Amino acid sequence: MEQAALFTIFGGTGDLAQRKLYPSLFRLYKKGNLAEHFAVIGTARRPWSDDHYREIVCDKIKDLNPTDEEKKDFASHFYYLSHDVNDTTHYDQLKDLSDKLDKQYGLQGNRIYYLAMAPQFFGTIVNHLKSQNILTTTGYNRLVIEKPFGFDYDSAAELNQQIRNVFPEEDIFRIDHYLGKEMIQNISVIRFGNNIFESLWNNRYIENIQITFSEALGVEDRGGYYEQSGALKDMVQNHILQVVALLAMEVPTSFSNSSIRQEKVKALEAIRRYSSEEVLQNFVRGQYGAGTLDGKDFVAYHDEPKVAKDSLMETFVAGKFLIDNFRWSGVPFYIRTGKRMTEKGTRINIVFKQLPVNVFNFEQEEATGADLPQNILTIYIQPTEGFSLTLNGKKIGQGFNTEPVKLNFRQSAEVTENSPEAYEKLLLDALNGDATNFSHWDEVANSWEIVDRIRHTWDKTTPGFPNYAAGTMGPQSAFDLLANNGHEWAWQPDQWYRERGKLN
Repeated sequence: MEQAALFTIFGGTGDLAQRKLYPSLFRLYKKGNLAEHFAVIGTARRPWSDDHYREIVCDKIKDLNPTDEEKKDFASHFYYLSHDVNDTTHYDQLKDLSDKLDKQYGLQGNRIYYLAMAPQFFGTIVNHLKSQNILTTTGYNRLVIEKPFGFDYDSAAELNQQIRNVFPEEDIFRIDHYLGKEMIQNISVIRFGNNIFESLWNNRYIENIQITFSEALGVEDRGGYYEQSGALKDMVQNHILQVVALLAMEVPTSFSNSSIRQEKVKALEAIRRYSSEEVLQNFVRGQYGAGTLDGKDFVAYHDEPKVAKDSLMETFVAGKFLIDNFRWSGVPFYIRTGKRMTEKGTRINIVFKQLPVNVFNFEQEEATGADLPQNILTIYIQPTEGFSLTLNGKKIGQGFNTEPVKLNFRQSAEVTENSPEAYEKLLLDALNGDATNFSHWDEVANSWEIVDRIRHTWDKTTPGFPNYAAGTMGPQSAFDLLANNGHEWAWQPDQWYRERGKLN
């Protein structure tokens, strides 16, 4: 169904707009969600013309193989305005152009303002949108903002108040692109669409839950940004805690925006707020040093561009969250994320408890000296998408020796390649006014409360960095964290096993 709207992208010349927003808008155009009744205004400080802006847009969608006619028609809806966010007269020019395009394209006063720039400009922009009467009264006005949303709880609360003075909460779309990923959205379907799992989704049957966000890349050209954020703020405060909330939330009364948000907030509120002593017991950090993987050498983090030689910023975090409610009491939620790890991979492992009495234990111990492997439900998020369930089956032959068997489903490369990109889905949600896959302020506030306690504790101590080699799965302390609780990471890349002689 075709949507009518004017997109105003603040930061229209930036990397995010060029890599993600313009290709995603083209996909929506090609599918008919955008057709005749849409327009895009890109704003930034660069003195571009409309023609140059359209050339850039065409270049950024070339990999999507548009026809000449599609490319020409799509780009004709784009307009550029050189803009200083602190200059009131520039907002007057923006209002004139917006009103003109509204009439030209029949946009019915529907406007989406996308702030693809640093958060310190958010307050200035929204105040000018109001003071210069750019907001319409005939259609909707929706604000889409990127992370980071503040750099701690206090700054986030101040920023939120500035925005809420102009936009009501229901019109604020705080984007977290992980919430647009297919398998993140599939968490709810796996849980609530299958009684076999939802009936077991509690502390009676689940021993622990593990969430791994590993990245093979280093900080690349983002050293300056990373020196201000680190892995804790860059990944844990938003992506990881959003996944924890989806895994831990209660069954919503309906699959609606308000019901889902309510249950996610309850789950985040139930996460235990650690004291400084508890933080040191339950969270570890790391920074990668030089290393070699598959014959390729990698430099240490402090030798990356725009990184201080004596930097104490973490590039790796592992920790244990505890959720103090009836469903999850006693079940640790282990998380880890890091740069320059062995391989890129995002997955969730639901580790189920062993049977209290297992009639095959004698056979298993006699054959291998170990208990039966645990049942594990794995949700693969990237680079492949799918899920698997590890069960124990009988080995062929005499006796009742067992072996783990995987019931495995992976999306085909063709399906994955043609599935909607995260930003495409989230932009369409914003057009439809569906905030289910965006972050509510209460979610952001709870996440900052949790992360601030970890950050404040770490800032009072001096870590021994670097403490893991590039190309490995993090510092030893991350493995000790689970071992101290009688657990182990359910997923290690094949390279990790080869190094320890456990895989031929």
